Amino acid sequence: MQLTSFTDYALRALIFMATLPEGQMTSITEVTDVYGVSRHHMVKIINQLSHEGFVQTSRGKNGGIRLGMRAEAINLGYVVRRLEPLQLVNCDECAITPACRLKAALYSAMEQFLKELDTYTLADIVRDNNNLYKILITDAAVVNTHS
Repeated sequence: MQLTSFTDYALRALIFMATLPEGQMTSITEVTDVYGVSRHHMVKIINQLSHEGFVQTSRGKNGGIRLGMRAEAINLGYVVRRLEPLQLVNCDECAITPACRLKAALYSAMEQFLKELDTYTLADIVRDNNNLYKILITDAAVVNTHS
C-alpha cells in the first residue's frame, strides 16, 4: 500500500516533533526545511494534525508546534486511518463488479497493513534510534544557522 504524500509527511512531521525534548516547540518552517517539502503543503498537514489532536499549535512570538500528546499515545495505525483516504479502488462503473473478488482481496490486505501499524506507536519509531536523532539534529542545526 502506498500512502499519500500528505500522510507520509504527516508521519515525518510527527517523528521530527517526537525527537524534540518534551514540550519543546518547533516551527513549520523548520520541519519543511528538514524534509524539503513546501511550506504550503506542511501548513495543511499541521492544521489537520492539530485538528486531530496529534499536534498542539501556538501563535505569537514564542509560538510554534509540538506534539499534542505523548508519543506513546500516538498509534500509527490510528494516524493513518485519520489522514489517509482508504478507498483503494472505485468499482462504481466497472463491468466485472458483480463477479470481481479484487475489492475484497485489497480490503483484506489493507486491513492487515493497518493491523500491523496498530502495533506501533510514535515512541516505538524514535525510541533508542540514535541514527535518527543524529540526522534530525544535524539537519535542524543547518536549518537554524540559515534562519
